[in-house]
Amino acid sequence: MEIPAELRYSADHEWVRPSDAGMQVGITDFAQDALGDVVYVELPEIGAQVAADEAMCEIESTKSVSDIFAPLSGEIAEVNVALEDEPQLVNESPYGDGWICVITPKADTAQADAEMAALLDADGYAALIAEDV
Repeated sequence: MEIPAELRYSADHEWVRPSDAGMQVGITDFAQDALGDVVYVELPEIGAQVAADEAMCEIESTKSVSDIFAPLSGEIAEVNVALEDEPQLVNESPYGDGWICVITPKADTAQADAEMAALLDADGYAALIAEDV
């Protein structure tokens, strides 16, 4: 399983990476592997307000339909429209072309800092998934 050191991770198997527009979000290599072949991604709506740990969209695979949870509170600033035609990008490149959305964190920097601090680093995420293997 690939676990890039520069990312932060949620216990729900989402990853977070700073980007120009906010915080880019996707699902981890572990999550895409557990899902199996992704056949559809319901992207969140641009401008939607999301709260940390609440469902923001769904991914459908050949095995199941799974909620994707917001790792941070904020506004959806961007979505990966390529997933509409190529949902398999989630499987092929979970940390690259398979990203899902960009969240602009809430203006409350104390809350945003606390939510980021609650995310796992690569070692913490590796320990979490080791329990599931």
